[in-house]
Amino acid sequence: MLELGQLVSGPFAGAVLAWFGARVIKVEPPGGDPVRDWRVVEDGSSMWWRSLGRNKECITLDLRREQGRALAFDLACRVDVVVENFRPGTLERWGLGPERLRERNPGLVLCRISGFGQDGPYASRPGFASICEAIGGLRHVDGFPDRAPTRPNLSMGDSLAGLHAALGTVLALYHRDRPGGSRQGQVVDTAIYEAVFNMMEAVLPEYDRAGVVRERTGGRLDGVVPSNAYACADGQHVVIGGNGDSIFKRLMRAAGRSDLADDPRLSTNAGRVAHEPEIDAALSAWTATLPAREVTARLEAAEVPVGRPYSARDIAEDPHYAARGMFERVDVNGRPLALPAMAPKLGTTPGRTEWAGPERGAHTHAVLRAELGLDDAELDRLAREGVI
Repeated sequence: MLELGQLVSGPFAGAVLAWFGARVIKVEPPGGDPVRDWRVVEDGSSMWWRSLGRNKECITLDLRREQGRALAFDLACRVDVVVENFRPGTLERWGLGPERLRERNPGLVLCRISGFGQDGPYASRPGFASICEAIGGLRHVDGFPDRAPTRPNLSMGDSLAGLHAALGTVLALYHRDRPGGSRQGQVVDTAIYEAVFNMMEAVLPEYDRAGVVRERTGGRLDGVVPSNAYACADGQHVVIGGNGDSIFKRLMRAAGRSDLADDPRLSTNAGRVAHEPEIDAALSAWTATLPAREVTARLEAAEVPVGRPYSARDIAEDPHYAARGMFERVDVNGRPLALPAMAPKLGTTPGRTEWAGPERGAHTHAVLRAELGLDDAELDRLAREGVI
């Protein structure tokens, strides 16, 4: 697989596939993928890069130069998959569009990620995840009703698009290679806003049939009660999901409100929705008297779904994460670094991190020598001219 993308969505798709065993040759500009410089940086590379670049063979090619594009084309003709996340039309301008690639490599799966897809009136817009999260509908329902829409402190749209792209790639390969399959490749067109929209549950049919526009509701889930975040005596919060009929009864008894547990008005979700303020007030009054760990312990004993919103510190110290193998320790410049394992877990062919994201251009000479037969003199010339 050849990865031509940079920053987040394309590299995340490549990271997922590489973690599960795909050979991924990542092409970076001579200055490196910009994500190398984002957020927390150590020894010239970000912690994020060490995760996104794992298991990849990293080469540098200047795709703005004709010779750099020619080398990329030759590599693309030798692989099963190309992943890219440039603005639509960029590959075509570079002579790397799907028609030309298919002439030489008819089985190629070309996975294209962009903000708004390869066609349509918004196709040429810049595909920033923040904007696509807004237009995809997520930002409208995220936050509190009396404030501006919020976002998680993550590039959620990019990661969702990367997952959709990886899934689309596997589906296209299955279609190509299954018994009686076409043996032909295809284009996988992944739009960030569509990956976000794919997560929007029933917001469209609810509006289409009933005229209901789902709005921001803060910590609660509209139409499902109780499901909210509640402040505790130590300043922390707990998230409680007590929306099953029998679960609600156990929750209210644990909270010392047997009267509400046995109230016939609240025996179904519809009744609880109608009396949500009363239920939330009772739970808020109870959690405010106890520290978060005590609330959690009492509700776990009552078999009520509950959890504290975990920080990175909480995650790193949690025994369940460790027992499930969700941390992988790798060596980076002689020091150990914890990287998050990827999901899902496969029983027979589990993924793993073979190496963290390597240094810029670490595999350029080896890949171009092995795949394209370039000798040392040619590689030295390309390096002097800034092509690699």
